[in-house]
Amino acid sequence: MTTHSAHHPALPPVSYCALRRAFDRTGITPRQMWSDRVLDEARQTADPVHLVHLFGIHPGTAVRYVHTAHPDKALPPIR
Repeated sequence: MTTHSAHHPALPPVSYCALRRAFDRTGITPRQMWSDRVLDEARQTADPVHLVHLFGIHPGTAVRYVHTAHPDKALPPIR
């Protein structure tokens, strides 16, 4: 969630302070929420390319999320 994505066209933009207050009440950080969202998407799709396009993350990061979400599909590390 960002100030841009939380914006409704009929309402004024959401300020950083308003977002911060909302997250302070939950006990999680925006970064934790974002990571959880990426991990949930990785669980649903198991497709790192989809994660790269959807979230704009590095391909290596996308692969790590998929491996975390689906450890049974991870290849053994190269020695």
